Amino acid sequence: MKCFIAFSTAILIGATLTGCNQSSGNIDSDIAAIKATETQWNQDWAARDVDRIMSHYAADAVLITPGGPAVNGKAAIAQGLKSMVADPATSLKFNPDRVEVSKSGDVAWTEGSYTLTMTDPQSKQIINDHGSYVTTYRRQPDGSWRAIVDIATSETPPSMPTAQTSPQPN
Repeated sequence: MKCFIAFSTAILIGATLTGCNQSSGNIDSDIAAIKATETQWNQDWAARDVDRIMSHYAADAVLITPGGPAVNGKAAIAQGLKSMVADPATSLKFNPDRVEVSKSGDVAWTEGSYTLTMTDPQSKQIINDHGSYVTTYRRQPDGSWRAIVDIATSETPPSMPTAQTSPQPN
């Protein structure tokens, strides 16, 4: 009897560990789904729809953009994006150059380039930015993918402050 219990326990543990390491299915279909997600996300930015843009983030997502602190949580990210979407000059486009899915099939990431046009909140001038991004996704219980970490790195050098002229001594 002890051998049967030990054998059954070993089988149960082995099956559990094997189940944890199995992919969700076809990696190629996961990659296609993530590319489709980013295509839709670009369309949602073009439509300037905050709710649709936010539908791509998980509740515990983190957004990290150039020149600012990390923004934690879907509500905080939405609050920050509202002013961008309201700016008539805003245009964001991004394209994944690489999509990877973990062997377990529960985490994936994209890496690519972006272009951004928007009005600078301080100077009120139109700025054009471009750079690289990495977005990490987590598979949701319904099989969809949601961004959990979204990081952008600008390749545009920061603008230099304008020099103020002071009166020259005589």
